[in-house]
Amino acid sequence: MSATTGPAPKRATKDIAEEIPSDLNIPDNYVQHTLTSQKPLPPFAWKNFREELNWLSVVILTVTPVIGLIGAMFTPLRWQTFLFSVFYYFVTGLGITAGYHRLWAHRSYNASLPLQYLLAMAGSGAVEGSIKWWCRGHRAHHRYTDTDLDPYNAHKGFFYSHIGWMLVKPRRRPGVADVSDLSKNPVVRWQHRHYLTLILVCGFLIPTVIPWLLWGDARGGYVYAGVLRLCFVHHSTFCVNSLAHWLGDSPFDDKHTPRDHVITAFATIGEGYHNFHHQFPMDYRNAIKWYQYDPTKWFIWVCQSVGLASHLKVFPENEVRKGQLTMELKKLKETQERLAWPSDSNDLPVISWESFQEQSSKRPLILISGFIHDVSNFIDEHPGGPHLLVKFIGKDATTAFFGGVYDHSNAAHNLLAMKRVGVLHGGMRQGIDDKVVPPSQRLKIARYNELSSPYGSSTAYSDGEGILG
Repeated sequence: MSATTGPAPKRATKDIAEEIPSDLNIPDNYVQHTLTSQKPLPPFAWKNFREELNWLSVVILTVTPVIGLIGAMFTPLRWQTFLFSVFYYFVTGLGITAGYHRLWAHRSYNASLPLQYLLAMAGSGAVEGSIKWWCRGHRAHHRYTDTDLDPYNAHKGFFYSHIGWMLVKPRRRPGVADVSDLSKNPVVRWQHRHYLTLILVCGFLIPTVIPWLLWGDARGGYVYAGVLRLCFVHHSTFCVNSLAHWLGDSPFDDKHTPRDHVITAFATIGEGYHNFHHQFPMDYRNAIKWYQYDPTKWFIWVCQSVGLASHLKVFPENEVRKGQLTMELKKLKETQERLAWPSDSNDLPVISWESFQEQSSKRPLILISGFIHDVSNFIDEHPGGPHLLVKFIGKDATTAFFGGVYDHSNAAHNLLAMKRVGVLHGGMRQGIDDKVVPPSQRLKIARYNELSSPYGSSTAYSDGEGILG
């Protein structure tokens, strides 16, 4: 075998190995098994910081802003350079959000080869690692969100999830995540192979040369469109791991930390509707409403319109609405549980007509819809006058209450139910079933185990004296 062909079989073997799904044979209890069987490194200690820090990341993330700030002190900012810096920020930012994130990590749409190469180069200019490396970590983040197998676990604090996880060597390896599909992609392999060159060209050479050629500001291009622009892109992306798990609300699911907020959206080129994204990661959108800020979504849509992208994935609207409804009902359930409600009919004593008559002579009791109500603290407050209540003491006022004299409001019915003290034995009339439940309880939210309760209304009959007292 010649020297030129000798290494080929090894490369082929490696390529084949990379194309086998890495999570193909993991156990069903992989997370628990890994956390219990693999010991993490000891907690970070400053006395050993030379061994504990990831020095490549430390240098990139600390030296870059220092160079940028010093350069800005001695380099005037021309308006052309400023506008180009903002433009190039969006170019390289979209390389991450539309390329690394939504195209390669989540496969939320298909991109033509020209668009893939463009996004791969733009993403290289963001200097955040190769597509393959970045997506491997991000897929682990989605699969193991908020666990110790999540490479940027939000439960470890804002600073850690924002930047700390890159500065310090990880305490344990991230959970397994398959990237075999990316190993087969020629654009991903091209970028991975030439990544260092692409960083220099797309991260620093292009933003320096263009201002130099067009308006003679090479130094300004390097400082502002190159170095400082890179700092902004870095922290814009990092906010997806930190701010998007800290600020906002959870309109689709509150099981994990991802949240939605417009401020995060503006800070991350549209990645701020993170609760939606974690629920529906294959959707090419982050923002589902037309007025929500998501330039990455708009960019992908425009690419589709001009034939550069296709097969934009959208999660079924019916299922999206179910997620929203679930959280809306959960919030209503929490509000519901903070309110006082009438006693359950199963908890009230069953009283005979004779006992009802006898006890009505001692205190003002009125029968409505089969329930006995004590109105002693409401007679003087009755809007229709106390005489209308007094005349029905010891009597059935169902007809009068429900429109015979006045068709009382929902509020009146709800308040009346709070005054229940007993149930009349056999006292509910036929055909008034809808009058028994007060309006506030007709749409009362119940958990599934409450709906399937095996217990019925089997309160024992009693006509004992003083049971209502």
